[in-house]
Amino acid sequence: MSESTIGGSYEECRTTADWLLKHTQVRPIVGIVCGSGLSALADMLKDPQVFKYCDIPNFPRSTVRGHAGQLVFGTLKGKPCVCMQGRFHLYEGHPIQKITLPMRVFKLLGVKTMLMTNAAGGLNQDYKVGDFMVIKDHINMPGFAGVNPLSGPNDDRFGVRFPCMSDAYDRELRQLAHDVAGELGFSDFLKEGVYCVLGGPSFETIAECRMLHSLGGDAVGMSTVHEVIVARHAGMRCFAMSLISNRAVMDYDSQEKANHDEVLETGRHRAKQMEVLVSTMVARLDNNENNDKNNS
Repeated sequence: MSESTIGGSYEECRTTADWLLKHTQVRPIVGIVCGSGLSALADMLKDPQVFKYCDIPNFPRSTVRGHAGQLVFGTLKGKPCVCMQGRFHLYEGHPIQKITLPMRVFKLLGVKTMLMTNAAGGLNQDYKVGDFMVIKDHINMPGFAGVNPLSGPNDDRFGVRFPCMSDAYDRELRQLAHDVAGELGFSDFLKEGVYCVLGGPSFETIAECRMLHSLGGDAVGMSTVHEVIVARHAGMRCFAMSLISNRAVMDYDSQEKANHDEVLETGRHRAKQMEVLVSTMVARLDNNENNDKNNS
């Protein structure tokens, strides 16, 4: 099946980007992806311009409760931004190239830096519900089975055939998060670790959680990694952070059960602090350095 059939081709992304550029005066340099229960981040944008996904050419539709399903353009701390209120997931039935199409569209809009959030289950037993985890690396479980958004013919207009992923999560942006958290008094609940992505939608079994933890995973979820792969392929800097919304069940004697309502409730509880942390990071981004040094 060709890329043009499943989505994500250069021509398709160019058409979408041109449509958006025609309908907004904002020229974003920062892209933000809001995770489950964290869409209030987009409400911080000044002079917002909102586009429903269903109105944007070639865009998939978000079907998950807690995901608003719209793009918001505006300014945050003086920086022109575009924010996804709701993302796309493998379990919704979209081809993986369609899930990550927004990253390529953002690249064509002029975005240099991507900031992503998600809700995740805590595998690390030192993590508490409500902690923030700065993602320093990932384990792409679907990728082990050949499910990768870069599969198929490579288009050099986006990036190289074999992109490096050892630097997927920008070191300077991660340090900035720690610096800002320290200033805000958030250091006690800001962690750093490895995020594991699974396909979903079923939550993980106890055996799966134990396996992922033994592989070095600190948190587990169903998003973000595929977006990061495509964003890095296109030369954008990436920062990603998980809100630990529940503790993964690791004990067969436990009566706990993971559920989506718990994820959304934790998001509501911590949303304001997440907003302050991310918006302060955006304010500190230097326009002259808001480029991928690896592409210079």
